[in-house]
Order: sequence, then C-alpha cells, then structure tokens
Amino acid sequence: MEKATGSPAVGGSYPQKNAEILSSQYGINLFLAGLLLTFAWAVHAVGISKSHLLSYLITLMLIQLLWMLWYLCRSCTQRRLIRDKDTHAGARWLKCGITLFAVITLILDSFKIGYYIDFSNCLSPTEGIFPVTHAVHTILQVYFLWCHAKDVIQSFKTLERFGVIHSVFTNLLLWTNGVLTESKHQLNEHKERLITLGFGNITIVLDDHAPQCNCTTTTLCSIFSQGIYYLYPFNIEYHILASTMLYVLWKNIGRKVEHHQQNKTPFKFHGITVGMIFGLIVLTSTIAIVVVYLIQIGGSKIKSELALTMFYLHAIFVLALMCTAGIVALLIYRLEDRSLDNSKNPARKLDAELLVGTAAGSWLLSWGSILAIICAQAHPKYTWYNLPYSVLVIIEKYIQNLFIIESIHREQERVNDDIKTLRIVTVSCGSTLSLTPLYKEIYNGRATRDTTEVPCLFKGNICGRENDGAAVATEEMSQGNSSVMHSASDFSFYSRNAVTNNKRRILKNIAAFLFLCNLSLWIPPAFGCRPEYDNGLEEIVFGFEPWIIVVNLAMPFSIFYRMHSAASLFEVNCKT
Repeated sequence: MEKATGSPAVGGSYPQKNAEILSSQYGINLFLAGLLLTFAWAVHAVGISKSHLLSYLITLMLIQLLWMLWYLCRSCTQRRLIRDKDTHAGARWLKCGITLFAVITLILDSFKIGYYIDFSNCLSPTEGIFPVTHAVHTILQVYFLWCHAKDVIQSFKTLERFGVIHSVFTNLLLWTNGVLTESKHQLNEHKERLITLGFGNITIVLDDHAPQCNCTTTTLCSIFSQGIYYLYPFNIEYHILASTMLYVLWKNIGRKVEHHQQNKTPFKFHGITVGMIFGLIVLTSTIAIVVVYLIQIGGSKIKSELALTMFYLHAIFVLALMCTAGIVALLIYRLEDRSLDNSKNPARKLDAELLVGTAAGSWLLSWGSILAIICAQAHPKYTWYNLPYSVLVIIEKYIQNLFIIESIHREQERVNDDIKTLRIVTVSCGSTLSLTPLYKEIYNGRATRDTTEVPCLFKGNICGRENDGAAVATEEMSQGNSSVMHSASDFSFYSRNAVTNNKRRILKNIAAFLFLCNLSLWIPPAFGCRPEYDNGLEEIVFGFEPWIIVVNLAMPFSIFYRMHSAASLFEVNCKT
C-alpha cells in the first residue's frame, strides 16, 4: 500500500522536473543567441548592425510584456484565492531600490528618444522604437515585481516556468547590452588618456559608433549624448536586480512553503549613529576623490599620476577600515553560540552564490595587477600603491563575504521561555516574593495570578502595590527599615542581556558602516574612475587588447558585487 500511494507522488514530480530543465535550457539558448549577436555588433561583424541587435531585444521584451499581462489578468480573476507567499523574497527595501533605478532608467530612455529625434535622419527606426518599448517594459515589470515577487506559483507551472525564465534572460541580455555600450564609451576615453601618461607605443584606434550625420540642435545633442553614459550605471543595476528577483520567483514555482517563516524586520536608525557617521565620512570623501580624479586624469602626466596616487591611498585606507570592521564582527560571532538556519531558502542561497561569484571579477583584476607589478621591468612610483590596494581588495572581499553569508544564515534571536520571564520582586509582610509571569502576559496586562499577591514592576526605587499592605510597605520604606534585594539569577539575567545588547549594537554599527562603504566603492568604477584602465602597467605586461578584454569582462561583476553587498548588508542590519 505504501508503494502504491507513494508512486503517484514520485511520478508526478518528473514532469515538473523536466519542465524546469527544459525552461532553463530555453533561457540559456535565448541568452547565448543574444550574446553572440551583441558580440558580432561590438566587433563590427559583416552583415550585423545595431538594428539587428535592437530588433532581437525588442522582440524579447514584447514577449515578456505579453506574458506579464496574461499573468496579471489571471491574478486579478483569482484575487480571492489564498496563495502561498515566500516572505524571504522581494523585500520592501529591495523593491524600493529597484524602483529608484527604474525611475532613472526611464530618464535614460527619454534621453535616448531625444537623441534619436535629433539624429533621426541617419539612425535606424529601431533606435527610436527600442527606448519606447523599454520604457513600457520597465514600468510594467516594476509593477509586476511589486505585486508578485513573493508569489509561489502552483498553477500552470510549466507555462509559468517558461514565462519567468524568459523574463530572467531578457533582463540579463538588456544588462549585457548596457554593460557593453557603457564599456565601449569608457574604453574610448581610456585610449585618449594613455597618451598623457606616456604610453605612446600603444596604438590608439577609437571604436566609434556615432551617427554619420549632423545633429539638428547641437546643444541638446551634447546633453543627451553625455547624459546617457552617466545614467547607464543605474540602468545596469536595475536589470541585474530585476533578473535576480525573477530568478527567485522561478525557483519558487511549485515549491512547498514552510509556514514558520521569519517576521518582518524593519530598518531603524536608532543605535547605529557611529557606523552611519563614519560611513557618511567615507561616502563624502569618495565622491570628492572621484570628482578630482575625473578632472585631473588625462590633463597631463603629472596630474594623472597624482590622481592615481590619490585614488590608491584613499582606497587603501577605506579597505583597511572595512577589513578591521569585518574581523571585529566575525570575532563577535565566534563568541556567540547561535545555530545556523539551514532551511530551504532560494533567495538566501542566491545571495550567497552571487556574493562569491561576482567577487571573482575583482579578484581576477587584483591578481592581474599583482602579477603585473611583479613581472614589470619599469615601475613608475604610483604603480607601487597598486600592490597593497590589490591585496586589500582580495582580503576585504574574503572577510566581508564570510561576514554577510554567516549573518544571513544565522537564526534570528528567539527569546525562549526562560529568558522571556521577568522576575518581579514585591514586598509582602516583611518577606520577598518572586513571581515569574511571561513577558507577553505582563505586557498585555494578563499576568497570571496564582497567588493572592499582585505583581508589580520596578521603576527606579519605587514599586506600587494595590493591596492593603501598601501603607505598611510605604511606611517601612520611609523609615528606611525595608530593602529589596535582587536574586543572583536576576543579576545574571540583566548582565547577560546588557552584554547581548552591546554586541548587537556593535554589529549593527559595523553593518551600517560597511553598507555605506560598499556604496562608496560602487561609485568610482560605475562613473568612470577606473585605475585598472588608467594605470597602464598591466597593459604593458599583458598587452593592450588582452588586458582590456579582461577588464571589460570582470569590471561589470566587480561593480555589481558592491551594490549587491550593500543590499545584503542592509538586510543584515535589519535582522541584527
């Protein structure tokens, strides 16, 4: 009988597993086709133009729009049905973050529309259709994620798997397109700077995709063309965040939800003043460094070298502080005895995998710089600062990953019945009575009355009572003949609680500090402050083109790592 009842369940799991495998293969092939098309356009392959790439992306976005509209309509018709939700997925702060990036992405789309209008005489119609489609896609996708990111889909599972995975890889291709466009712009600027640093032996060939006609309004064209590249970092972050949220939705399809999930943990500024102050100092100084760097680099050889030296010294100081903060947090964890939460959680698992996976990008760049410094024959003075900088980048990410992954896997502190009790000491007929009602019961005014005495709470040295012995107790207190003594267990409980609160406060300040530091370190590479380009030493050792390929492949992951770390640290701060 057991075999007969168990076989349908086992047999029923096969179609769903096959649907998961088929949908993932569909998404991968969709992505690879778009990736090759993007690569062909980037290298000016014969017969491949930008219009072909944009047509492919427009088609993918339209298919996703149709699927999202179908899902939203079906959800509206089934509003009264109780659906399972994954409370770990689609946190409110994550939705707010993706909304902010989406708003800036819409501004980017409006700039692209304006750019197309000014150059409409020589641009393909797809370059005008693409930003309009992308804007509609962005608005509907953000609404979809706000309403349904937590859904655990249990109906039409096979169809939904294909729809969600299509959305995941559509966003990844849009992310790839944004990264490539922004990287080509940065590369052109980098090639122009190399001359000022004295690397004249490197052939400078600009890879320009500019329109071959005059602009109708020169001023607006300049604003649009320059503004687009300053907005690309936000567009890039928007698409990678959207793809991660959709991936969690895909993993949750058909999942059996555990109903003892964690409670909401709102963010509070109370108790993190120190971490916020030091973090804001780092953020402000980083913005100043980036502004000076972008002004000085490429001006002259001396100015460029000073800009690189200034960047390295500032980054070394910040990374050293972050390493110290991370080590202190890990030491506090070693002193605590708290178990890890090993329950199935797709969102948490993805967070940990992304942290380690994307950190590999900056580790690759750091090891390349270390190897270049060791192998180079000539070493300009500023290149020596690159050695401690690269070593600290590797160590800091190693420590920070360990801290974040352990933090998100630690079980939230649950107050058990022994710790939850409050010891209430009252004076009754010259003797001390100790009662231990549950905290919840006291808080709700439902303390158990197993004795004739009414428990009371201390506030300073005053304890109010509501029985006939109150007058006697008051008289004794006024004469100084009575004293209230805490038991040894009470003292131990309060001292233990004070130590726990101090540790918790330190961890919250560390998380807040690291959160702002990661935002600070996201700004320089996202807005063009990239010493890996401008240093020049690596390009001499490895060759110009090989090193540029390595940087262009690794840099997007390095940039995403900082934003993802900031998001994870925000969650750590809320949970601590």
